[in-house]
Amino acid sequence: MPRSPIHPGEHLAEELQELGITAAELSRQIDVPVNRITGIIHGQRGITADTALRLGHWFGTSPQFWMNLQQLYELRLAENEVGKEIAALPRRAGRSTSRQVRS
Repeated sequence: MPRSPIHPGEHLAEELQELGITAAELSRQIDVPVNRITGIIHGQRGITADTALRLGHWFGTSPQFWMNLQQLYELRLAENEVGKEIAALPRRAGRSTSRQVRS
């Protein structure tokens, strides 16, 4: 059975705990409603681009770091839910490997 993916809110909660900062204090400092931060921490909502920009600024990380956590979480959820079904679908003829899109 696949493991449950780690929600980005778990990472955020760990960071806040290490710093001794509450969700309310973080939300005040990054100017968002407290329920946005608590929702993320409790796995009830995802990290949006706006929130990623704010978290990146506050933590001194890139916004992409926070977006990557969210994207990885969503991909793992999808793999757990429909990965086997998708793997059983036919591939394009003559194509055996996947390639990555570069941005």
